[in-house]
Amino acid sequence: MHLEEFAEGDSFFHKLDPRIKFLTITPSVCIIAIMKSIETSLIALLLCFVSVAFAKISFKKLFLRLLSVNLFILLLWIFLPFSFTGEAIFDVGPYSATKEGIYKASLITLKSNAIVIITITFLGTSQIFSLAHALIDLKVPKKLVLLFFFFYRYIAVIHDEYIRMKKALLIRNFKPSSNLHTYKTLAYSIGMLIIKSFDRSQRIYNAMLCRGFKNNFPIMSHFQIRSSDITFGIIILLIVSLLIVFDYG
Repeated sequence: MHLEEFAEGDSFFHKLDPRIKFLTITPSVCIIAIMKSIETSLIALLLCFVSVAFAKISFKKLFLRLLSVNLFILLLWIFLPFSFTGEAIFDVGPYSATKEGIYKASLITLKSNAIVIITITFLGTSQIFSLAHALIDLKVPKKLVLLFFFFYRYIAVIHDEYIRMKKALLIRNFKPSSNLHTYKTLAYSIGMLIIKSFDRSQRIYNAMLCRGFKNNFPIMSHFQIRSSDITFGIIILLIVSLLIVFDYG
């Protein structure tokens, strides 16, 4: 499981100061989230795709990420159009899909995809160490930064344990079905995954203590902000300001 697959590259976004990324993505995501116009949300989504081109991100990998997100959004399209009162578009049995419900589902779809894309483009193009370093420089509480770092870092470790257990079941010709044996096997597997994760965390903790870890990672190099970083931040904030004026104007 490779959590930093988008961080490998040499595009303009990969070279940006992570502090500027955080300072620009925070208002951008907030403003996209409160947009009330489909037209403005569509423009924001198109601008996000433009940023993907500048970041030289693989559209295939991005599509796979968006696919998993839109599977959840699909549930909204099943229920949301029938949950709003208003002008009926079509009927499914006793239920009517309204224009207002479809409008709301479309708005959520556009904004959700835009937020995911801009997050991947801005933050996904930086390594986890750089992001944690930037958060420290931005005076985010150190405990929260460490929590974020370890949570992100060891998702892959737990996933590797899961893959090993899955392969062990396949070697033993385990075929899941709707019976008591399957339920018991899955329950034992989940229990073993929890136990192995706990044991792994203890070994990691002891290894960190042996290396003198004192709730702080020594930083050997520091960021140096450039004029291009400042220019980028100003441009993004101007674009976001224009979008919010257009949306509420």
